[in-house]
Amino acid sequence: MEQIYFFTCGAVLILTLLTLWVAVIMPSPNHWNKRFFVTLFAVFVLCMIALFADLLVYNDPSMALAEKIAVYFEFLLLSIPMPMFTAYLLRTCGEDCRKSLLFRTVIILWGIYFFLLGVAQFTTFLYYVTPDNQYIRGSWYLLLVAPIFAVMFINLASVIQRRNKLSRKYFVAFLINLLPLQVALLVNTLVVETVVFVVLGLCISTLSMFAIILHDQIESYVGQQREIAHQRANIMVLQMRPHFIYNAMMSIYYLCARDPKKAQQVTLDFTTYLRKNFTAIASEDTVPFSDELEHTRAYLAVEQVQFEDSLCVEYDTPHKNFRLPPLTLQPIVENAVKHGMDPEYEPLHIIIRTRETDSGSEIIVEDNGPGFAPDDDSKPHIALANIRQRLEMMCGGKLTIRPREGGGTMVNVAIP
Repeated sequence: MEQIYFFTCGAVLILTLLTLWVAVIMPSPNHWNKRFFVTLFAVFVLCMIALFADLLVYNDPSMALAEKIAVYFEFLLLSIPMPMFTAYLLRTCGEDCRKSLLFRTVIILWGIYFFLLGVAQFTTFLYYVTPDNQYIRGSWYLLLVAPIFAVMFINLASVIQRRNKLSRKYFVAFLINLLPLQVALLVNTLVVETVVFVVLGLCISTLSMFAIILHDQIESYVGQQREIAHQRANIMVLQMRPHFIYNAMMSIYYLCARDPKKAQQVTLDFTTYLRKNFTAIASEDTVPFSDELEHTRAYLAVEQVQFEDSLCVEYDTPHKNFRLPPLTLQPIVENAVKHGMDPEYEPLHIIIRTRETDSGSEIIVEDNGPGFAPDDDSKPHIALANIRQRLEMMCGGKLTIRPREGGGTMVNVAIP
């Protein structure tokens, strides 16, 4: 049994040290939350150290004073998280602790417990340690633990009462935090006196609070990354190349006199391009591939008016039944045009393909331009890096770039 106690306490101590370390190093926009969890896990660590000290000095007749001190700190440190939990619950529900009757009641009950714990150091009716180092509960032991049980049941009732103010995640985590420790203390008090129940209850309680930290931080991080990716997409839309707009308008101007019908078509294509660009600003979700393909066709139709025979485009897109983030295909093709058109090279040939794979859908954009090195930090790679980030954040997609056989560049977009 001693080996089980040591093993269990050691495992919980490692866990609490890990959670304390995570709480300290993990960035958090909510400084109150961070301070709360750092303090909570620091108390847990101190509590586990007191339990270890108790196990080490127990049954050693020469260590009666050390046993008494260890037991005192066990009782004290196990109680501190309870009013802390009340404060956290109230803050989560948007209530002010300073004005809360609930918090004042809990503090008064904890104060009574603290007073009785001090009395126990000088009397024997609550608990005492014999000269030969035996821990003995007094006849009035239940009086000592009654305030703590009252605090626990008040906290449980308060969580249930405020369930409509809590998210499902927090409600479940709070119940997991409260119930195991309550059951463990009840068993330890009324059924069998063994520290292992309390340690296991504390372990599960710590795990639930650890889960809250991780879930909140990950959720906050993912939300921030989504917002950053969306803002970058908006910036990409707003930073349309001025010379592209100028060239498109001038092409339309000259075509009005030379080929009015073609001027109408270019105007329609340019309008479609602009509409799709600005629609992407308001879009926070994925869009059908057919919409993205229409956007790309409109862009290339305008470019082909300017470059004529210097730009050839081939479409092979039989598979269209999938979704992807807005501004995925069009910026990839725009990069190919912008950095592939070179008077010293042969006409730029762009091929856009789609296919259905075992794991999802794939888009392939090939060009026979000069290409660029994979470790290049130039603007084409910066733009593609933004696309890669939005793919990963919005649909778990993946973008890869590699040289094309025979020269040029190949960009693959895989969407699960």
